[in-house]
Amino acid sequence: MEGLLIESVIPESIADELEIEAGDRLVAINGHRLRDIIDFNFFSADEELTLEVVKGDGEVWEMEVERDESEPLGLIFQAPVPAECGNKCIFCFVHQLPKGLRRPLYVKDEDYRLSFLYGNYVTLANIDASDLKRIKSQRLSPLYISVHATDPLVREEMLGKPGIPPILEIMKELAGAGITMHTQVVLCPGVNDGKVLARTVADLSSLFPAVASLAVVPVGLTMHRKGLPALQSVTKEYAAELLSQWQPEMAGLARRLGEPFLFFADEFYIKGEVAFPPLELYGDLPQIENGVGMVPVFLEEADEVVHGAKRLKQASVTVVTGESPYPYLEGFLHRLADKTGIKFTTVPIKNRLFGDTVTVTGLVSGGDILDCLKKVESGDVILIPDVMLKEGEGIFLDDLSTDDLQNALGKDIVVAESTPRGIYEAIIRFQSA
Repeated sequence: MEGLLIESVIPESIADELEIEAGDRLVAINGHRLRDIIDFNFFSADEELTLEVVKGDGEVWEMEVERDESEPLGLIFQAPVPAECGNKCIFCFVHQLPKGLRRPLYVKDEDYRLSFLYGNYVTLANIDASDLKRIKSQRLSPLYISVHATDPLVREEMLGKPGIPPILEIMKELAGAGITMHTQVVLCPGVNDGKVLARTVADLSSLFPAVASLAVVPVGLTMHRKGLPALQSVTKEYAAELLSQWQPEMAGLARRLGEPFLFFADEFYIKGEVAFPPLELYGDLPQIENGVGMVPVFLEEADEVVHGAKRLKQASVTVVTGESPYPYLEGFLHRLADKTGIKFTTVPIKNRLFGDTVTVTGLVSGGDILDCLKKVESGDVILIPDVMLKEGEGIFLDDLSTDDLQNALGKDIVVAESTPRGIYEAIIRFQSA
């Protein structure tokens, strides 16, 4: 249907005073028809607005609004339906999922609007001239682009889709329009590494500062790759050799460009058992949501939290985690125990849902936690990192809930932000409850 469905109206807002209600549709602002929330944000920036609203019974209302530029209208809209991905990427994680997970996890999106709104990575393989025109005219910046390889043939192989638009030409056009781009390469050993990666880095760095950063992240392989192309996983030896080769290049690029540009995901350092660079070499952490710099940030914050920690009531706390960050979390909790008097037990959860090669905390399932904790002596409370759960709902990847774990284990479950401060404050909140 035309326009934006209004999900709710903030009480005492402009929209509330205009008697706009949930279930109405906002179809135009100042004569501009609205396609999505981006249009709403773009066309509602003026102080004087003419709103066209279709009420729930079909009646059309036209309303004049005068307001301060910073005063919101008070409208909450239904989330946009994402454009689905038509790629068949040889490394696609969705294609490697087992049955029985949360249904939204099986949806592949490829939508430049979500890249702008939420920082989702997109390949731009489905973009057309009208999309590019809109991105440039509405200045949808920054965008987050999965490049994988600038070599057109290698990129087509990786995306599993022939005849896609050359990514460099698109990015040059966006750069010319002043659009900032953050980029990533999912590194598949033997496919887009070596000379292919060197070309990708050179091509993208030549577009700096429009291309503001490049993260190289390791391919994630599960044990459910039936009928999919054979790919090599990143081994300890591969990760160590890769970093040995590229660390001088990273430093050289940073000197030449004036700021850090090229980053390798934390998982390479963990797997290769290579020391992390100093935190200042991560710049303003443009790729932290992509798993770049999380451990260095954790370690610095851990020092601050331990330094300021106070003695707490005695308790025993079991903290679950993925296998990759276990050593760093264990080290922090050992020091925190000395300051607080809390007895911590850190439990790395082996990932049986996806397989041994998947070791990150965010992909740990409720079932695997349950299976593991049934075999160990748990503390008074079990602390769950929030990255394991669907935001705001307490649901794991496999649709188990924190309530399910609490009932099965007979222990209090506390969800904590996945940071040293988040863990410390979660314990204080629990003891104060």
